[in-house]
Amino acid sequence: MATPVQQNLESKNKEYASNFKERDLTLPPAKKYAVVTCMDARIDPAAAYGISLGDAHVIRNAGGSARDALRSIIVSEQLLGTTELLVIKHTECGMLTFRNEDARDLVEKNLGSEAIKEIEALDFLPFPDLEEAVRKDVQFLKESKAIPKSIKISGWIYEVESGKVRSVV
Repeated sequence: MATPVQQNLESKNKEYASNFKERDLTLPPAKKYAVVTCMDARIDPAAAYGISLGDAHVIRNAGGSARDALRSIIVSEQLLGTTELLVIKHTECGMLTFRNEDARDLVEKNLGSEAIKEIEALDFLPFPDLEEAVRKDVQFLKESKAIPKSIKISGWIYEVESGKVRSVV
């Protein structure tokens, strides 16, 4: 039996597919850029960042972490030809609210010792300072040997309170 979430997926997709006209989009993004941003449900990257279907790769993860997204960034740039990268973190991010130890303690409490053994070396990549986290991610990418120097990289903050973005670096 399908869950309500699965039922919603099927019905909304049926509606979407009945009007789908984007069959001819190319695999590489048309505007040759990628965005790394947070998975936060309050963020609609297409609307907030002005991205039309087919324009850019949108890489999402907890905290909009460039380190966590590196594999996808390399695929985007090396295999699919992107030439610019935007790192966009946001205000009120959950990654500002805990430390690695807090996450590990919660996993151990909820899932037990076997689960904690599986993730003991995992860095959840939390951060205490939003602007500094943006700067560090941009620096990480600019210093990475896996990212060509020709790639334009910038860092931004999206304000969930206002919907506005502001440049950091």
